[in-house]
Amino acid sequence: MHIKSVQARWIHVPIAKEKRHVSDFGEASSFDCALVRIETRSGLVGWGEAREVVGSSGNHATLVTAINELYGPMLVGQDACDINRHWELMYNGTRGHYALAHGRVFPALGRRGVSIAAISGIDMALWDLLGKHLKAPVWQLLGGRKADRMPAYASGGWADEAGIGAQLAGYVEKGGFSAVKMRVGVIDGSPEASARRVQAARRTLGPDIGIACDAHGTFSVAEAKRFCRLVEDCGLLWFEEPVTADDKAGLAQIRALTSVPIATGESDFTRFDFRDLAVLQAADIFQPDLAICGGISEAMRIGAIASAWNLRLAPHLWTGALAFSAGMSVAAASPAGWLLEFSLGANPLLHDMAHETFEARDGDIEIPDRPGLGVTINEAFVEQHVVAL
Repeated sequence: MHIKSVQARWIHVPIAKEKRHVSDFGEASSFDCALVRIETRSGLVGWGEAREVVGSSGNHATLVTAINELYGPMLVGQDACDINRHWELMYNGTRGHYALAHGRVFPALGRRGVSIAAISGIDMALWDLLGKHLKAPVWQLLGGRKADRMPAYASGGWADEAGIGAQLAGYVEKGGFSAVKMRVGVIDGSPEASARRVQAARRTLGPDIGIACDAHGTFSVAEAKRFCRLVEDCGLLWFEEPVTADDKAGLAQIRALTSVPIATGESDFTRFDFRDLAVLQAADIFQPDLAICGGISEAMRIGAIASAWNLRLAPHLWTGALAFSAGMSVAAASPAGWLLEFSLGANPLLHDMAHETFEARDGDIEIPDRPGLGVTINEAFVEQHVVAL
């Protein structure tokens, strides 16, 4: 299991005009990722996914360069099974030997952003390799799954006040979902306008379908508080990213004010960000994105923090097939794992990059028992959409 090569490529898949949605991120014109391929000397291959942004579109040239020219060469010749060791050495850089010797971190300056995203994709591929080597699914290596199926919610909800109810009702009908998520925030123009859309959705769906709202971090603290007051009687499943991830103290203020559960984490990096959320009592639900937060290894540590603080884990899964499977594996293995996100927007990296399909039936998604991440990459699709750098 010694590593022969580590290679990342930027995959850019245009989305047909008629399938695009518009949010505060702009028009979703493509889905992008950095696809990581790690090959051992024996010819075994593991795959991982890294992302520079939490939205679907993004320029991944810098991320690919970081993997291919900085982190990848550190692993060549090393035993792929030593995943924890590799994580510490990548995170701590030239002071990695101190971290291993002293049992605490000595991180390089790149403790956020592209550096951690690069580590995320490599870590994911290493877990995929280990599972294939041992002929076991990743969730089994993490301690086993709690159930062979997990509940999911349909994620989308961009329609205006007149159409949001019908749009979300269509999600429920399509996959038998008992919960849905809609977008709110700055694109609506005001908290009052966002609240009217939520109220319209509740009128259409009735009292038994869970509704989550995602502001993508675009409200101010005052606006988020006002929105919470306006929707208190709507029985929301959660209010996601009310304010920017840089304002954890403001997030704690919002949570202290309202009975609406607060969810966050897709824009946060490593266990240390999530530790701060727990200490500040700023969230009820953690939502790490495994292509960004530090990979499978770090997501399990984040899940442990959630469990210790009696919080819930619902990974951000607006991703490709690899990160989706990784997040699903962690949610299935973590005591705090609760709910899976299933995107209803156009997502070719989830539905076309792998030969396997992920489907919601009666609102649940099966936790597959295939080795590794259980994802067979469609290499013809990859070659068609790789960006030459």
